[in-house]
Amino acid sequence: MPRKPSQGLPPRPRKTTTRTRCPKKSKKKKKKKEAPKPEQEAKEEAKKEEKQAEKKKEKSYEILEEMKGEDLVGLEYKPLFDFFAGQREKNGAFRVVADDYVLDGNGVGIVHQAPAFGEDDYRVCLENGIIKRGEELVCPVDDNGIYTAEVGEDLAGKHVKGKGADSADSIICRKLKAAGRLVLKEEYDHEYPFCWRSDTPLIYRAVPSWFVNVPKIKEQLVANNSREKTVWVPENVQTGRFHNWLVDARDWAVSRNRYWGTPIPVWQSEDGKEIKVIGSIEELAKASGVDAKTITDIHRDKIDHITIPDPRGEGYPPMKRTTEVFDCWFESGSMPYGQLHYPFENKESFEAKFPADFIAEGLDQTRGWFYTLMVISTALFGQPAFKNLIVNGLVLAADGKKMSKRLKNYPDPRKIINDYGADALRLYLINSPVVRAQEFRFKKEGVKGVVKEVFLPWYHAMRFFLENARRYEMVSGKKFEKRDNIYTEATNQMDKWILLRLNELVRFFRKEMKAYHLYTVIPELMRFIEDLTNKYVKYNRDRMKGTDGNLDEALCSLQALFQVLNTMCCLMAPFTPFLVEYMYGKLKVANGADAEDSVHFLMIPEEKSFDKEGDAKIADFCISALVSVVDNGRVVRTNSSGNISGRTPLRKMLIVHSDQKFLDAAKDLQTYIKDQINVKEIELSTDLKKYAHFKVIPDRRKLGKRLGRKQSACHKALCALNMDQIQKFRAEGKIEVEGETVTLDEVELKVEMNPKIKTKEFVGQSDGDVLVILDFTMDDDLLTEGKARDITQNVQGLRKAAKLNPTDKVEVYYKIEDHKDEKLKLTDVVAKSGDVFKQRLRTELVAYDKMAKDANKIKEETFTLGKSKITIALVTPKK
Repeated sequence: MPRKPSQGLPPRPRKTTTRTRCPKKSKKKKKKKEAPKPEQEAKEEAKKEEKQAEKKKEKSYEILEEMKGEDLVGLEYKPLFDFFAGQREKNGAFRVVADDYVLDGNGVGIVHQAPAFGEDDYRVCLENGIIKRGEELVCPVDDNGIYTAEVGEDLAGKHVKGKGADSADSIICRKLKAAGRLVLKEEYDHEYPFCWRSDTPLIYRAVPSWFVNVPKIKEQLVANNSREKTVWVPENVQTGRFHNWLVDARDWAVSRNRYWGTPIPVWQSEDGKEIKVIGSIEELAKASGVDAKTITDIHRDKIDHITIPDPRGEGYPPMKRTTEVFDCWFESGSMPYGQLHYPFENKESFEAKFPADFIAEGLDQTRGWFYTLMVISTALFGQPAFKNLIVNGLVLAADGKKMSKRLKNYPDPRKIINDYGADALRLYLINSPVVRAQEFRFKKEGVKGVVKEVFLPWYHAMRFFLENARRYEMVSGKKFEKRDNIYTEATNQMDKWILLRLNELVRFFRKEMKAYHLYTVIPELMRFIEDLTNKYVKYNRDRMKGTDGNLDEALCSLQALFQVLNTMCCLMAPFTPFLVEYMYGKLKVANGADAEDSVHFLMIPEEKSFDKEGDAKIADFCISALVSVVDNGRVVRTNSSGNISGRTPLRKMLIVHSDQKFLDAAKDLQTYIKDQINVKEIELSTDLKKYAHFKVIPDRRKLGKRLGRKQSACHKALCALNMDQIQKFRAEGKIEVEGETVTLDEVELKVEMNPKIKTKEFVGQSDGDVLVILDFTMDDDLLTEGKARDITQNVQGLRKAAKLNPTDKVEVYYKIEDHKDEKLKLTDVVAKSGDVFKQRLRTELVAYDKMAKDANKIKEETFTLGKSKITIALVTPKK
C-alpha cells in the first residue's frame, strides 16, 4: 500500500459568498433600503448604473489582444508571490496548461492550480509533469489550517479562513495592492463546501495516506459486478451507478490520521525504505521478540510501543508502526471475515456462508459499503462478497430535505411507534419508493393511513370470523375445526374465487420474494387484503352469519375465510410480525392441538395443486362482473331512490351487456346481486339497441394535435354516428371517418339508458361497460318488508348500544303507536313479518304487555318510522 496525497471525497457544497476577506460564514452585502420607485424610473436607474459600471471597467484596463485559451498553453508567467519560485526550475511550474474541467461559464475561464488543495488540481499537475507521484507537495498550511513560515512572517500563524482586518485574506489583498498586482476587489456568489455538522467552511488539503491499488483489479471488479455473479434490486443501480463507479475506480485511501480506530499493521523504518506488514499477533510477536501472551489488545495504546528490528542491521533504528489507523469503511468491507475471525478460526463455517445470500443498505452505500465489500472480496478471493443486493432509497423529511437531528425536521420515531405501532411504520416504508432505491418523503399521516386502510379492515375481518365461528358452534352444537379439503370441495363461486386468489398470491409471493422484489410483493398483498375485506367478507356477511338458516353454507364460507386469514398470517409475518402473531394466537384454536405456538415457527405456505390453468382468470372475470353490476346498482339506488329506503326491496333489476359470458357470470352470482342491491328479481339482456344509448364524445385535444384542420370535420362525423356504427367502433376499437382512422383512446364512449324508455320508476346507470336498470315501482309487500327490515335494523342497533356480543341471547319486546294518517300500519308490518324477524334476529318480537313484571331490561328505546313510533326493549331471557 504505497503512500501518496489523499484528496478524499468532496463534502456536500453549499452556496455562500466569497470576498477577498473571507469570514467564517459569508453573507451577501446588504444594500441600504430606499423608498420604492415607479417601475419606469427603476429601469432607467438600473440602466444608468450599468453604464457607469461599464465606464469604470473600461478605464481600469485596455484590451491589447484577443486569443483562445489554447494559444496560451505552454506560456510561462510570473507568480503573484515569490515564495516557491524555485519550483519553476525544479518541476516546470508557473506555466499555462489546459484541462476540460475548466469551463468558460464559471468565472473567467482561468483557474490557478494548487495540487495540495484540490483533486482536479492534483490530477492536472500530475498529468503535466509539474508534480510527481509520491513526492512531497508544496503545502504551506498545517494540520490546523494555519499558514506556515514558508509564506513569510506576515502570513505565518494566520488561519486560512480567519476574519477581520488582520485576517490572511486582508493581508494578501494589502500585499497584492502594494505590489501593484491588485486589479479589482469585489465580492461574488459561488458554491463553497461547509461542514454539515459544525456549519463552518472547509478547505481541501492533501495529507500523506496509505492507498490500495484498486485500478490493478479494476477489470476483475467489473466482471464480478455482472448479473451472472451478483443480482441487484433494482438492477439499474448495478448496471448504472455502481458499474460507472467501478469503471472509473481509483486508488483507495484507507488510512486516517486519528487516534482511535484499528491500527494499520505496517511497521516502517525512519527513512521509509524498509516496510513490514504484519498479519497476526503471532507474527508480530515473532518479529518483535515480544511474548505473544502479553498482546491481548491491538489498539494503538497497546501496540504502538512495540518495535521491530530493522533488517538492515543494528546500525539502523528499529522500525515503528505507522501512526495512521484504518478508514472505518475498510473495516466495514472486512466484515464477512472479521466477524468470524477468519482465517484464524471458523474456516469451515466461513466457507459455508461465503458469499452471503443477500445484503441490504441505502443507495448512498454505492460508493461505501457495497464498494468496499466488492473490492476486498475481489482482492482476496476473486469473487463478490454477496449473491444478492437490495438497494434502499433515502427517507427524507416531509419537506424533501435530509432528516437532521439539528433541524429536528422529522417526527419522533418513538411517538410514531407508540401511536400507530412498529408494524404500521414498517409496512409504510416497505410499500414506498424506498424499496425501489428512490427518495421518499416521510409523513406520519402515511403511517396512520396504513392502520386505517389496511390493518383495521384486516383485523375486523378476523374478528368477524371469530364472532361467527362462535355463533356457528352455538347454533349447531359442533366445534369449528379447519378443513383443508375446502380447496377442492368448495362449490360457492365466491369461495372458489377467494381460494384461487389466495393460491395465486402464494405462487406470486414465493416467486417474487425469491427475487427479493419487495416492491411487487407488498402492493399485491395489500390488494389482496382489500379484495378480502371489500369483496369477499362484505358480500358474504349474511351467509357467514347463517341468516337464512343454512348452516352448511355458513360453515363453507367460514372455512374459506379461515384458510385465507391463517395463510395471510404466514405471508405477512416478515412484514407485520407483531400483528400477525396476535392474530395467529386468536386463530390457533381452530388449527388443532398440534398447531405451532407461534406463526414465526411456520414456513411460508406452498402453493396448492387444486386449480387448473385459467381457473383464476375465469373466477376473476366473474367477480369483476359481480362488482361492476353491484357498483352500478348502488349508484342508481343512491341517486334515484327518492323516499325509498335502501332497506326496502325493489321488484326487478335488468342487466344489459353485449357479452353473454358477462351475463352468465351475473346469473351465477345473482344471489349476491339480489342481496347487495336488495332486489327480488333479475333479468338479463344483450339487446343494447333497445335499452342503451351510446354517445361518442371526441377528445378535441388529441384529435386536434394529430389531424389539425381536419379535426372539426372528424368531430362532426363522430358525433353523428348511429348505434350500429358505434357498436362496430366499440367492437373493433377503431373507425374511419372523413378519410381518417380514429381509435377508441381518442374518444370517450358514454353509455346511457335509452331516454325513450326512461321513467321516474325505471332508471339506469352504466360505467361504460354494463348497463344496470332498476324498477322502483312499489307495492304493499315491498313496503312491508322494507319496514320490517327497518325494525330489524333498530333492534340490531340497540343490541350494539347495549354492548352485547352477537352470540348473546335476548328477548325482544315491542309496543307500537301507529299514526292515523300512515297508510302502512306498523302493527300490520309486525304481524306479517314474523319469519323475517326470526331469520334475521333469531328470535320473535313479543308484545310489550306480555313482558314479565320482574323482567331484567337490558336496554329500551323508542324509534320513529315514518309518522309512527315503535318502542323496543331488550330483556335477559329467564333460565
